[in-house]
Amino acid sequence: MKIKVLGPLDAEVNGISIVPTAGKPRQILALLALYPGRVMPVPTLMEEIWGADLPQSALTTLQTYILQLRRRLGTAMGPDVPGSAKDVLATRYGGYLLQIPADSVDVHTYESLVAEGRQAFESGEDARASKCLGDALDLWEGPALVDVRVGPILDIEVMRLEESRLVTRERRIDADLRLGRHVELIAELTDLIARHPQHEGLHSQAMVALYRSGRQASALDVYRRMRQRLIDELGVEPSPQLQRLHLAMLAVDPRLDVVAGPRHSSTFDLYAA
Repeated sequence: MKIKVLGPLDAEVNGISIVPTAGKPRQILALLALYPGRVMPVPTLMEEIWGADLPQSALTTLQTYILQLRRRLGTAMGPDVPGSAKDVLATRYGGYLLQIPADSVDVHTYESLVAEGRQAFESGEDARASKCLGDALDLWEGPALVDVRVGPILDIEVMRLEESRLVTRERRIDADLRLGRHVELIAELTDLIARHPQHEGLHSQAMVALYRSGRQASALDVYRRMRQRLIDELGVEPSPQLQRLHLAMLAVDPRLDVVAGPRHSSTFDLYAA
């Protein structure tokens, strides 16, 4: 079985999709897929499907959804495969689980690559960090579970994955900046700061990329526009790190031209106290 959650939900056995068309069974499959080999308690599944307003027939209906998923799984597995759909989508005391290897789900591969990339980043192995983090991001085919109606449990999981995706992208850009790829990053960062207009880390990266590309005025304009937005919308000034980065650009601080220095930190912390 191969399952994808980093984009539209996709689950295949022998090349045959087992993703149901109905919304609630899709939610169940998605939630079980995020935790392969772990029991998902019945109350958690019920909360995901119905929230706090459980119908009287909740348990029976949940069992029907599980049966529907097993039927699709059994059809895809075929009659000649050892074991049965009940062995794969198994019942355990208090819940259900998908008995499949963790690496059958794309999010497991993603998180493994992210962990490897972060370790390389902290060790100053910028090329390896950029490669691992880039490979992790390439697994995404759109917003997580974009075609699944999410309840309260999946909503938290989707937010966690999307935040991880953004942080991973920020770290990959840090590694690329330390490798001197500032010109190549300008278009990507221009798009990112438009999508995340209050994200100071991304703005600091955009400022550094522009500054190192000989576009000091554009770098300073990024700061000016973000500062005005923070004042207008939140009534606050930019963080001390971003203010010091701005002052360094005004002063043409030579440290800004250092691509890969001894400190293996983020671009945002370039001028941390």
